[in-house]
Amino acid sequence: MPESGPTTPEHISPSVSGPVPAPAPSPSRTAAPAAVTAARRAGLLVTLVLGGLTALPPLSMDMYLPALPDVTVGLGAPAATVQLTLTACLAGMALGQLVVGPMSDRWGRRRPLLVGMTVYVAATAACAFATGAEMLIAFRLLQGLAGAAGIVIARAVVRDLYDGVEMARFFSTLMLISGVAPIVAPLIGAQILRVTDWRGVFHVLTVVGVLLTLVVAKWLHETLPPERRHSGGVGHALRTMRALAADRVFTGYTLAGGLAFAALFAYISASPFVVQSLYGASPQTFGLLFAANSIGLVAVGQINGKLLVGRVSLDKVLGFGLAVIALAALALLLITAGVFGETGLLPVAAGLFVLMSAMGVTLPNTNAQALMRAPHAAGSASALLGTSSFLVGAIASPLVGIAGEATAVPMAVVQLVCALGALGCFLGLCRPWRARRAQDTAVPAAADEEPGGAGR
Repeated sequence: MPESGPTTPEHISPSVSGPVPAPAPSPSRTAAPAAVTAARRAGLLVTLVLGGLTALPPLSMDMYLPALPDVTVGLGAPAATVQLTLTACLAGMALGQLVVGPMSDRWGRRRPLLVGMTVYVAATAACAFATGAEMLIAFRLLQGLAGAAGIVIARAVVRDLYDGVEMARFFSTLMLISGVAPIVAPLIGAQILRVTDWRGVFHVLTVVGVLLTLVVAKWLHETLPPERRHSGGVGHALRTMRALAADRVFTGYTLAGGLAFAALFAYISASPFVVQSLYGASPQTFGLLFAANSIGLVAVGQINGKLLVGRVSLDKVLGFGLAVIALAALALLLITAGVFGETGLLPVAAGLFVLMSAMGVTLPNTNAQALMRAPHAAGSASALLGTSSFLVGAIASPLVGIAGEATAVPMAVVQLVCALGALGCFLGLCRPWRARRAQDTAVPAAADEEPGGAGR
């Protein structure tokens, strides 16, 4: 199984059966632009900035969770209505990426990012002054739409700066930062509520947004030079996304990553009920298990980036990770269905730990492999990756409670179906056992060109 290398769509013709002779290299391709070189040299600083951008959405979602009961009382709204504030933010993050991604391919990374961060700060501050549930839902939707800029552009910047195994390694490093956010966000939110009410959570998020905006403005250089930007409008963006979606291999990696992410969403949605209500664990025990699973994900991500990437094919590691997730989900289904008789919390916790840890090699490698398909449209490709993950996750999350609160079987079923679906998309669409042919290396660089239907 060959390792995936850098893609060079300028040298590929989709209408012929083999590679065409490469033209003389242009200066813009033989040497990285000065800003890109400077960003690479910045190293740790760029990692921290991009990590902050990817950590902001989970902070926005999870820091708010402990405040939900207070919001219900403070606004005098039913719990079901207040839950829509979470749905609105999640939907905004999913849909906003479809808008911001193509914008960043046309106008560069910095301008859309700074606009998005500015709107995020304003929307977050407005949430703190909402006088009704409907107003809070509207501002949370706007907050999610604007916050999507950080998610999608962070991935696009990584694609601008790195290629091949370097990109997969960098995604694993980002996971070290962004993976900490879901662990600490509820704890921070709970501490804020000890000194103020739910509005204080949004005040803190506003300050975080302002600081991150200032950091981006000062230290994150433009990584997409003008000669690589698209000049088309909405039609061009739609044709680019259609070409990406028509690329079988890109779609395979996108669906595999999205379905794996849905299995993670199922865990996040169901684990409080499963651990505390069903197995009688205390909130403190649940917090420790949640932290342990998050640490497992981050640790395996670092093993992926430091030890595996560059030594083992990305597809081999990805296939192994998907297989482990499927086996862990199957084990959870057998345990929760009572096949092994009455079991306590420990076997279930062990299965969840294995499943979550395997995400550390699955999520960064699906992102890297998919983005390598589209070096010319990293913003649009990142948008499709992020939107598919959030939408599939949003669909899977409610299904874990479909059978009520008396069983954890629905959680395991959803996770197993998602894991098998991810593995099927990877094997059926990406076909990693076949050698890559040159004409199928990337989506055509011009959005007006069709992929030609060439398979791998």
